Amino acid sequence: MLRAFKLYTGPDNASHVLEGTIDEKDRTDVVAIHFKETPAHSSYDWHPDPEPQFVITLSGTLEFATPDGETFILRPGDVLVAIDHIGKGHKWRLIDDQPWRRAYVVLKPGAKDSFVAKGGRLGYNIKASRLTPTKATAARVLKDGEQR
Repeated sequence: MLRAFKLYTGPDNASHVLEGTIDEKDRTDVVAIHFKETPAHSSYDWHPDPEPQFVITLSGTLEFATPDGETFILRPGDVLVAIDHIGKGHKWRLIDDQPWRRAYVVLKPGAKDSFVAKGGRLGYNIKASRLTPTKATAARVLKDGEQR
């Protein structure tokens, strides 16, 4: 299983995180791929994502944080589904001695992100400005009393 995290913009216009996996059987539409390397011990202060994308970590271990204090650790092989492109966004810092090498895979507008949250699938559609739950997800959230 591919370990994954999803950074998304919630109804409060703030970034939040979910932990889960990527559905390996799903296919989705993408428009570009590009690569980047950042030196060891780097950090990047608050920023939203520029566009819906997968960020696949090839090397480096990072700690991410959201404005409300949610944190998670991203390791080589992990997939970050980054769709928090409204508001303050998130920040990160490298916590090991390796550079952060990663691949950005840009999702086509409206494409599914293949993310499966721990405890089951949460269906979301990527809109131009925010993450919106599908009707089935909205019903489940209300039924289960979750706050996402």
